[in-house]
Amino acid sequence: MKYVGSVYRPPSEARSLIVQVTYGCSHNTCAFCSMYKEKRFAIRPLEEILADFRESRKLYPAVKKIFLADGDALVRKAGELETILDTIRSLFPECIRVTCYASPDSVNIRTDEELQTLRAKGLSMVYMGLESGCDAVLEKMRKGHNAAFIVEMGKKIRRNGIALSVTAITGLGGPALLERHAVETAAAFNAMNPEYIGMLTLMVEPGTPLFDWVQERSFQLLTPAEDLRETRLLVEHLDSPGSVFRMNHASNYLVLRGTLNADKAAMLAAIDQAAADMSLLRPEEWRGL
Repeated sequence: MKYVGSVYRPPSEARSLIVQVTYGCSHNTCAFCSMYKEKRFAIRPLEEILADFRESRKLYPAVKKIFLADGDALVRKAGELETILDTIRSLFPECIRVTCYASPDSVNIRTDEELQTLRAKGLSMVYMGLESGCDAVLEKMRKGHNAAFIVEMGKKIRRNGIALSVTAITGLGGPALLERHAVETAAAFNAMNPEYIGMLTLMVEPGTPLFDWVQERSFQLLTPAEDLRETRLLVEHLDSPGSVFRMNHASNYLVLRGTLNADKAAMLAAIDQAAADMSLLRPEEWRGL
């Protein structure tokens, strides 16, 4: 197995076989993100990928899940992706799920027919970053697209039979855009109605433009209490029946999970309880939640 640079995966791919089919991220200019900065985006040679799968078959007696890395595997030519999926089906008949990251741009270049073929050949789900449903936040953070475009790409994935997992980041708008970020992000989730919704909490990484903005005080971070208020506002406005909601990343102040809309009231109650508990803590204890 050969890997180039740091390899990232979603939390739910912890037990997956990970094979790089691209290197880095095709966008790689988001102001908050430090992933893939040590390498330039590139398409990995197809034969190297197939060799990794052949080697993996010799190493592992059972492979149930496979994640195609790096940050935008869906950008490869459709025919090459089909070859990769055909190889997986041939070598790993026991595999029940194949997933990858996808950018709005890579979804946009795929035709409906291509996506349907990829699904038929085993591409089960894609992970896509919304980050925010607020255009002012997306522009500030250099996401490269407005919310409407990202929502349309999410809908495109779903209508072609591929499951969709979408993430957003609390705190990304700072105090000034707290309400808009929460309400408009919820609206974007509602419009896509993805199978999975994942919430991260903003973490400031050295080497990013956001880090510089925080240092020079042109961007203000939310306090833990403000972050919980934003989270509550977002959950309050969610109306995405059937979506599995997860807020269980290491960055989060509060672990929150449920299925919408059935568990919405319970999640709101959990947020209210966390906010009440937080009010009793000293500031240095907040991160321990």
